[in-house]
Amino acid sequence: MKDKYGKFSRSLRTIARRLRKLRITVKFRVTVIILVVLFLATAIFPSTAQIVMENSRYKALPNMEDLVAQGRTFYEAERFHDAVKILQQALVTFTASGDKLRQAITLSNLSLAYQELGLWTEAKEAIAQSLKLLQNLDDSKQRAEILAQTLDVQGRWQLAHGQAEVALKTWQQAADIYKQIGDRAKVTRNRINSAQAMQILGVFRQAKNILTEVLQSLDNQPDSPLKATGLRNLGDVLRVFGNLDESRLVLKNSLRVASSLGENQEITEALLSLANTAYLQGDTHATSNFYQQAATLSVPISTRVQLLLNQFSFLLETKQWSAAAALSSKIRLEISKLPPSRMSVNARINFAQNLTKLKRNYTTETLSWEDIARLLAQAVELAQSLEDLRAESYAKGTLGWLYEQTGQFSDAQKMTEKALFIAQSINSSDIGYQWQWQLGRLLKSKGDIKQAISYYSQAIKTLQSLRSDLVTINPVIQFSFRESVEPVYRELVELLLQTEGNSEPLPENLKRARFVIESLQLAELDNFFRQACLTAKVEIDKVVEQDQTAAIIYPIILPNSLEVIVKLPGQQKLRHYTTPIAKLEVESTLSQLRENITQPHTLPMVQSLSGRVYDWLIRPEMAELSKSQVKTLVFVLDGALRNVPMASLYDGKQYLVEKYAIAISPSLQLFDPKPLPKKQLQALTAGLSEGRLGFSPLANVERELKEIQSHLGTKLLLNQQFTSQALQKQVKSLPFRVVHLATHGQFSSNPDKTFILSWDKQIKVNDLSEFLRIREENGLEPIELLVLSACQTASGDNRAALGLAGVAVRAGARSTLASLWNVDDESTAVLMSHFYRELAKTPNITKAEALRHAQLALLQNPKYQRPRFWAPYTLLGNWL
Repeated sequence: MKDKYGKFSRSLRTIARRLRKLRITVKFRVTVIILVVLFLATAIFPSTAQIVMENSRYKALPNMEDLVAQGRTFYEAERFHDAVKILQQALVTFTASGDKLRQAITLSNLSLAYQELGLWTEAKEAIAQSLKLLQNLDDSKQRAEILAQTLDVQGRWQLAHGQAEVALKTWQQAADIYKQIGDRAKVTRNRINSAQAMQILGVFRQAKNILTEVLQSLDNQPDSPLKATGLRNLGDVLRVFGNLDESRLVLKNSLRVASSLGENQEITEALLSLANTAYLQGDTHATSNFYQQAATLSVPISTRVQLLLNQFSFLLETKQWSAAAALSSKIRLEISKLPPSRMSVNARINFAQNLTKLKRNYTTETLSWEDIARLLAQAVELAQSLEDLRAESYAKGTLGWLYEQTGQFSDAQKMTEKALFIAQSINSSDIGYQWQWQLGRLLKSKGDIKQAISYYSQAIKTLQSLRSDLVTINPVIQFSFRESVEPVYRELVELLLQTEGNSEPLPENLKRARFVIESLQLAELDNFFRQACLTAKVEIDKVVEQDQTAAIIYPIILPNSLEVIVKLPGQQKLRHYTTPIAKLEVESTLSQLRENITQPHTLPMVQSLSGRVYDWLIRPEMAELSKSQVKTLVFVLDGALRNVPMASLYDGKQYLVEKYAIAISPSLQLFDPKPLPKKQLQALTAGLSEGRLGFSPLANVERELKEIQSHLGTKLLLNQQFTSQALQKQVKSLPFRVVHLATHGQFSSNPDKTFILSWDKQIKVNDLSEFLRIREENGLEPIELLVLSACQTASGDNRAALGLAGVAVRAGARSTLASLWNVDDESTAVLMSHFYRELAKTPNITKAEALRHAQLALLQNPKYQRPRFWAPYTLLGNWL
């Protein structure tokens, strides 16, 4: 233990002694999340069944109205355990009096409180009892209203358990009832919930249509607090969907309505939501302005603390250390005024985490480790009184994390084990994986590698069970993927490939390492689309077993090494080699290569840099590749390697494409791979030669499409004919096996900025996916080859190639051919002509080999011999 932590360690041991006498409840996130969405509503509306008193068939019993109102007050104050106690008392009284309507209402509200506490079985039983009571009551408007709200609560439970399709049907039943009784506000809430369920199911167009309908409905309503709230909730949902520009517009409208009404609370909430969206857009100036505006308003203490914590987090993320230190004193004072609630506990934990970040980056005499320890102690004692098991798990996990940070690994392990036990007892997998990961780290630090691997493996298994939840239901984790999810996978791979001396990793560990990084790549795509997206699976190894001329090369970037795993044809045993090199150096080299390769006069630099990458990935295995008579290299690329073309790797004399056909697979799984049928090959071609929507003309597009027409039977959509609707109609109704789009487009790490350009609009990646999904529903064969000949990855986005992989996966095409950067459209026309000629005329040629021949045709042409002309073309997916 380092001396600088000595006093702090004693403070923590004092706390630990106190904890042995307490039941602890706190909320905690292991990592400091960059997004400032603390305590704000997201897509799910915590629907509470409303109690209808005035027209009931039964008179209210003495104090019953007060009792139920108190239960709701506790719920809204996040004192869920107290809410349960009060509602249980009310239920007993209503049951004794035979008041079945109020029994149903109370059971519905109990289900909500149980759900917040993670008591899912009790929540399900309460809903079932409520619905049974309602079914036996005579029809009335009151019964209908309570039934609809109870169905809303049931849908909430179903969605939380991954039953999005069932939840959608449940909410539709509720929507029908709301429409019958004319409750417009609840129809709006219900429709937004339904849109979220559709988004989870991948039905993006329908989800977007619902949100558009909701927006139109709200716009047509007169200004009111309800309208301001509805617009704000819609803006928050659009942010979670990744529609940031639309989110900001809707939230500005919410702010306008709230301002016209003088509703300070609603104005502040709108400003906080706007700050969240602006931050995700990278607009830090606007984010700061929104916080400053909100700070001038008079609002309740809970909202004020929420604002201050969000602002504090923002200042830390933008490294405004002195401003953050100044704000911390004010936050400390305001937090002390909060009434007991889960929010009050959350505030203290969040503040402590952020103070830890401030302490590590900024020297100030007014902040000590003891101060942070005391803040956590307050949170522990306050949370204990709430009797909240989920929060208790967070609390103990927080303390485990704090011990870990100060090197007290034994105490950290004990506390984390307790946190994990509680999380598992209430099926809170979304926090349980964090404690499994934490235990893995702690055991690794103690040198217990076998147990560490076990806990890391459990964490990843838990994460896989949460695929749709992590990317959709939990926006905090969604937006902090690189901090909260990705490290779990990479740290496990590092453990699996760890060896002593010159020994090789065990064969089973090589297989597991490859599977783990494969799981990470699938999770990245899920995170990109906010949906679990890859379903049609054929293992790539099985394809290699059929194609005895292909090898799979699987590089993995770790903090201090570049690992490469190779699968050779005809060999079950995986091969492995490693280059000791820092991740930062790898990424710097790849970034320089990507920057230089697109420039006209940088060939010596390009060859030097691509030679380094060749030495890492290919040279150690060159002899075995030659011995195995490999003709095609299939790369499953990791991280920044996706941004550079493997074809351009240079051995000092030749580029890799001069020796091998090359393909990229987004993962170890492919859509059912088959050779391209050559007989009567039909293609749908579409393109823009004219400038459109701010994009420049592509003068050689007409030539390109005519060249394709000379080799294949085609249907052509050019310029005005190439509208989004026309493309959708052709794709979903006609049996084309090849779709070739010669138009501007962009691949980005943000799906909202990943698009292809048609005459009338930008077609977003999810819209394209929807076109092709409808095609499948109409019973047509999948598209064999999707070609995007004038697209490029977004400049300045080091994860933009994820967008290219995303398009390939979401399109559902067996193969996708696209370019990593914008290429001269004259050379593109030449390359595409050669590519299609090879496909049409050469018997048994694979798509990868056809692309290689086309690239060599450019390479051998003095006009186009530099890599910037021929290298960016990438074949993703099936190479056969």
